[in-house]
Formats: sequence, structure tokens, C-alpha cells
Amino acid sequence: MSGDPFDEGGGSILRQPMAVWATAGASVVAFMGIGLVDPILPSIAKGLDAGPSQVSLLFTSYFLITAVAMLVTGFVSSRIGGRKTLLTGLALVVVFAALSGTSGSVGELVGFRAGWGLGNALFVSTSLAVIVGAAAGGSAAAILLYESALGLGMACGPLLGAVLGDASWRFPFFGTAVLMAIGFLAITVLLKEQPRPARKTGLLDPVKALGHGGLASAAASAFFYNYAFFTVLAFTPFVLDMSPYRSGAVFFAWGVLLAVFSVLVAPRLQERFGSLRVLGGSLILMAADLLVLGYGGHTAAVAGTVVSGAFIGVNNTVYTELALGVSDAPRPVASAGYNFVRWFAAAAAPYLAPKIEEWTDVHIPFVVAAGAALVGAAIVGVRRRALATEAEELLEERTLSPAPAR
Repeated sequence: MSGDPFDEGGGSILRQPMAVWATAGASVVAFMGIGLVDPILPSIAKGLDAGPSQVSLLFTSYFLITAVAMLVTGFVSSRIGGRKTLLTGLALVVVFAALSGTSGSVGELVGFRAGWGLGNALFVSTSLAVIVGAAAGGSAAAILLYESALGLGMACGPLLGAVLGDASWRFPFFGTAVLMAIGFLAITVLLKEQPRPARKTGLLDPVKALGHGGLASAAASAFFYNYAFFTVLAFTPFVLDMSPYRSGAVFFAWGVLLAVFSVLVAPRLQERFGSLRVLGGSLILMAADLLVLGYGGHTAAVAGTVVSGAFIGVNNTVYTELALGVSDAPRPVASAGYNFVRWFAAAAAPYLAPKIEEWTDVHIPFVVAAGAALVGAAIVGVRRRALATEAEELLEERTLSPAPAR
């Protein structure tokens, strides 16, 4: 078979039903919540009299709950339907984002971010399945649309955090609650209930799906990649030590590169070089960039942070396609298993990076992150033949099988 085994056909991401746009729009806000706190981390630390390692728990609690909740999302959505699951997740985000803005201590804020993580897990994992199921143009167009939402959210989150956070670190949380409430209304009006799967998903189905060698390899590689990714996202703001506006501008530029490379550049690189080669090369370049970020001066650190968005954008797109295309498990189940593994690294990095700095110096957290990116690349290289073979076999099966009615 010629071509990239992870590409199942093209289609314009612009010609989509309104329900898909409503879900994608809410996804933008959901992803804004991840980077929202970046520009205001120093302000939160000052306002709540907390240190960097304490404030970094905002990411750790958020992603730890997100990871565990991945085991629940399929169980819930296969019983109450995708639409109700999305709305439940959005409602939780609205409540806990608003409560985050009222926090009187870092402990309260960490706890509210954990509740926010539960809502985000229910929404984000289900939104990908809804977009893939309802989008026009096939799964390739749906994944690009999803990655567009991710990139736009990652870019706008720090900007919103900077603009609102310049007045008070509490305002970005209230702003997110309002935006998610708007998303809740849009999905209520525009999204019809999606067909439920013939078989209900069990709590352990995502874990069982990881018994598939291809999916386990993709998840293991993504685990180490996500450690590097969230070292940049959660630890770099303390290293840059800039005002909310300046930090927001840096991470806005980072998010713009992430969006451009995930949607426009990654597909072209995949078409020319193949998904696995692109992924391995991008991870190696990301490792080099992390070393520049860690050992360069302040200007080099700013440039390294922005440039890392390009590698992260490419990696996000390829990993998403890999997770959905390499396993014989239903896509929502495969996605949940994959995310269950990788979000643990997103929880670990924000906590460990400041601790590693306390134990050593400011350079070593970036050395560890660079090493993690290289391990991710090594897993892709070692499992390259098996990953490509399994993806090709699945693509042949899906091509020969009649498409399910929607």
C-alpha cells in the first residue's frame, strides 16, 4: 500500500455541520483552560503566598484527575450518550472554574482545579469522538479540526490569562466560566444526540485496549513526550519571570506556532516523509530546543519557548492520528486508553520540574525533559516496523468494510 497508513483520506475542515462547529468552539475554550494560568502563575504565587512547586500543583491536580477520569469517560458516554456527557463536562468546568476564582488559599485552588480536570476529561475525550463521528470529510478532516481547536485554545489561553490577569489573577477563572457557559448553550441548541455504541464500554476497556502492541507503544512514547511538553508549559513561566502581559505574549506566539504547525505543516510533512519519520525527527529537534531553552540566556529562553510550539504542534497531530489509527479497539476506547497513559506525564512534569530545580539547578529540569523527548523518539524508532504494519492492516480492513451508517 502506498501513502501514509495513518491518512484515511482528505476533506475540507471548513465544510462542517453547525453541531461540529459548536463542539469545536467549546473545545477551543476547554483547551484555553490549560494554558490560561501560564502568564499568571507568578501572580498566583504572590497572591496566595505560595512557592513555584505549590503553584505547579494547579497543573498536577488538573491532569492527574484528567488521567484517571479517562477510564470513566467511555463508560459514561456509552450509557448516557455523547451529548449529555459533553454537557455534564461543560457544567462541571463552569462550576469549578468559577470556584477557582474565589479561592482563598493555594490548597483550595488546587482542589477546584481537580474538579475542573474531571469536567475537562468528560468534555475533551467525548468531543473528539463527537467531531470524528459527525464531521464531513472523514477522520483526517475531523482530526485536523480538533487539532485546530487545540492550537487556537492553546494560543488564546495565555492571551486571555494575561489580559484579565493583569487586573487580578482571579479574573481569568471567571472569564473561562463565562465562555464555557456560552459553549454549554451552543451545544444544547445545536448538537443532537449522537447514536450510542451497540456495546457499552466497561470501566477497564481502555486499559484492556492498551494490550494492543501498537497502541501501547504510541501511548508509551506520548507519555515521555508529554513530560517534555508540560515542562515547557508549566515550568518555563517561572524561568522567564516576566509580567503577565509579556509572558502572555510569549505563550501566545508559542500557541500560534503550535496551531499553524499542527494544522498546516504537519499534514504536508506526513505526506512527504511519513508519520513515524516526522514524529521521530520532531521529537529529536524538540530535545535540542529544550537544551537551548535551559542553557541559553533570557533571550534564548524566550526564543526556545516560542519555537517549541512548532514541534509540539507537529507532535500533537501525529500522536492523535497514531492513537486513533493503530488500534483495532473502538476509537473512543483507544483514545481513552492512550490519554489515560499520557496525561500522567502531564501531571508529573509540573510537580517534578520545580523539585528538580530545588535539588539541582535551573538547567537540569530541561535536561530531563530533553531526555524524555529522546526516549519518546527511541520508542517510535524501535517500534517503527510494528506500528506501520499494524496501521496498514487496519486501514485495509476499514477500506474493505462498509462504512457504518450515521
